[in-house]
Amino acid sequence: MTASAALLKEIVVDDTEPLVDRIGAIARRELTPIALEIDEGTIYPDQALHNLGDAGAWSAHADLRDTIAGISVIGETCGSTAFMAWCQNTLVWYILNSDNAALKAKYLSATASGKTLGGTGLSNPMKSFFGIEKLKLKGKRVDGGYLVRGALPWVSNLGPDHLFGTIFEVEDSGEKVMFIADCADENLSLTPCKPFLAMDGTGTYAVQFRDVFIPDEQVLAAPAMPFVKKIRAGFILMQMGMGLGLVRDCVAIMDSVKPSLAHVNCFLPQQPEDFAGLLAKMEAETMMLAATPYETSNDYWRAVVELRLRAGDAAVAAAHAAMLHCGARGYLKSHRAQRRLRESYFVAIVTPATKQLRKMLADNAREQQGDGAH
Repeated sequence: MTASAALLKEIVVDDTEPLVDRIGAIARRELTPIALEIDEGTIYPDQALHNLGDAGAWSAHADLRDTIAGISVIGETCGSTAFMAWCQNTLVWYILNSDNAALKAKYLSATASGKTLGGTGLSNPMKSFFGIEKLKLKGKRVDGGYLVRGALPWVSNLGPDHLFGTIFEVEDSGEKVMFIADCADENLSLTPCKPFLAMDGTGTYAVQFRDVFIPDEQVLAAPAMPFVKKIRAGFILMQMGMGLGLVRDCVAIMDSVKPSLAHVNCFLPQQPEDFAGLLAKMEAETMMLAATPYETSNDYWRAVVELRLRAGDAAVAAAHAAMLHCGARGYLKSHRAQRRLRESYFVAIVTPATKQLRKMLADNAREQQGDGAH
């Protein structure tokens, strides 16, 4: 047993029923009554996130398929919380895959159990790696660690006692360093973002670093790039949980109005059966790819990126169809169909967004052609 597995094994959960059933029961019981308030930003569901941790939702990374299934079943109820579930699971994924034993000892059990919540600050770094933005955090080596300064505009699932993982560039060498940031640091400040179209209760803040000291025990990887290549497929595949859960609920919404509207909805070009078939194919491909998240072949990486691109398109299409099937009733602020439509756009624009995914595929194709020419 690896040291990481041993630390995860210390997390005691009630496993008398399947993990996905435990997670789904908590989501339906605790999130359904407050999904609208989470969407509007009047509630950040920290207690539900802690309870999901108690059920084992954040400690299933021995098989990433279980992690994705858990995010997906949360996504059937609340897209906001599915996103936060991805944030929490991604934070654990970073820590689990680090070679820093001191970091794991300090953070793995706390984050995987849900006692400590947090997120991922890789939106800007991921964009920077593909020439879309410049890296916003800079650091310099000092005795025992680094001093980091700069600002990240959007990091989610945060609070005053939360953690998140991100990357800075060392000023004199250009080396990239991935690390865990602690929101409790007095030199790190959180500023609430302007209201979003949807999903305002996701603990999303702008984060300012003012010479924040990052001790060596908080360094996930230095240099960061080999580590990013190791964790990137899992990072993206876990996002599939958001899309799969949302599409599944959109199918349920369309089915729910059949008794009263089937006689006219039959004239719409897209039916729930169409999306149920698409969902089944995406789920099967997700689980196949998630069985080997450390696969290094280019064909595998392209398959992951292409699948994630289809998930964003499918989420928007399914939510659009659900609105049309519901008609006027779906246009009510109290109806979840319009919430699903707004959430679906997030699936398509969260990093890596639809346009970035397309750029990644185009860049990759050019790189492969160049390799073939030598």
